[in-house]
Amino acid sequence: MLELIERGGIMMYPLMLASLIALAFVIERAIALRKRKILIPEILSVVTHFKTERDIELAREICNKYHGPLSNVIYIGLQNYNLQHHEIKEILEDQGRQEVRKLERGLVVLETIAAIAPLMGLLGTVLGMVEVFSVIKDQGIGQTAALSGGISEALLTTVTGLFIGIPVLIAFNYFSSKSQGLILDIENYSNQLVQKIVHLKTGTDQQ
Repeated sequence: MLELIERGGIMMYPLMLASLIALAFVIERAIALRKRKILIPEILSVVTHFKTERDIELAREICNKYHGPLSNVIYIGLQNYNLQHHEIKEILEDQGRQEVRKLERGLVVLETIAAIAPLMGLLGTVLGMVEVFSVIKDQGIGQTAALSGGISEALLTTVTGLFIGIPVLIAFNYFSSKSQGLILDIENYSNQLVQKIVHLKTGTDQQ
């Protein structure tokens, strides 16, 4: 492995660093974006079974027990139960935006690495080719072994850059799609809560 890095030249070091950073974020996102961790069944039950004002305190306790993006949004809605419909909705939207930032954390790093890894590989190839032409200038084109070895080393960084960039791009698209799906689910359940609060308050006012 070390021999391969040395053969590829100086650009292999930032490429290896980029691959380690990407791997760390992929593992972190894979753990953080587990559906059961975001859409906690106990919190979904809070929304599903919320019917009367007596359920509010129990629902708050459950939200306090299970922390996460959905529970934070539902809790803030329950805390502001007595406000007007549009005020509750605005508060939920503000809280939702904060939770979206958490769900999308690290994705920009993966996107950046997916974009720059092939470019760094290409830069390494260009630098390697400069050295090859330097050999041609000094020794002529008769040294085929030296030239083929130099070209092989120059192309190694391009291969490495693509080898890193392609899977990181796939990971970025996967986690982006997954986070967007979770965001839509959170919006759906928060809207359900708002509608139940509105219906409950409307029924109370009529009584």
